[in-house]
Amino acid sequence: MTAELILYTNPMSRGRIVRWMLEEIRADYRVEVIEYGPPMKTPEYLALNPMGKVPVIRHGRTVVTECAAICAYLADAFPEAEMAPPLDDRGAYYRWLFFAAGPLEAAVGDRYLGLEPNAEQQGRVGYGNYASVIETLEHAVSRTPYIAGERFSAADVYVGAHIGWGLTFGTVEDRPAFRDYWARISDRDAYRRATELDDDAMQ
Repeated sequence: MTAELILYTNPMSRGRIVRWMLEEIRADYRVEVIEYGPPMKTPEYLALNPMGKVPVIRHGRTVVTECAAICAYLADAFPEAEMAPPLDDRGAYYRWLFFAAGPLEAAVGDRYLGLEPNAEQQGRVGYGNYASVIETLEHAVSRTPYIAGERFSAADVYVGAHIGWGLTFGTVEDRPAFRDYWARISDRDAYRRATELDDDAMQ
């Protein structure tokens, strides 16, 4: 019997990234929409994610939180979807998946909050400064059709979601390379299905 797969999410959250990934792998899954506030702080939900946040997936007895980790897990758990490169070719895949989860998200978040490390502080934060992160990301999406090479992968779901969100809300600089990359990876049936499902859940 196939293990039950459950997505705990809210349509106004990073859960949209995981929904996209689930649609890419064509898995059968069930959705539990968790409202913000007290429902995310119940003992039952905190047993799944002590941070009291969404998204979370439960796959049988396995519980995974954090979007990058969830994307990586699903790619491995459903290898038939071919959402991860072969193990001996995963250098770029892992690099950019966790670059977005670390330096990119930290740099964008700090900038949004008006926190800009000075020259001395830049050596104490993992991303250095916002400008170098954006330049590094621009180069990465310009080298090959997809972030890890010639094929779409789970890293594109995660990196792409950050770029798409950033372009929409102005947290990532509007550069032609970002627009081209986002147009390329968002032109997918799985992305359209996931967006429609989450939009419907907001009504």
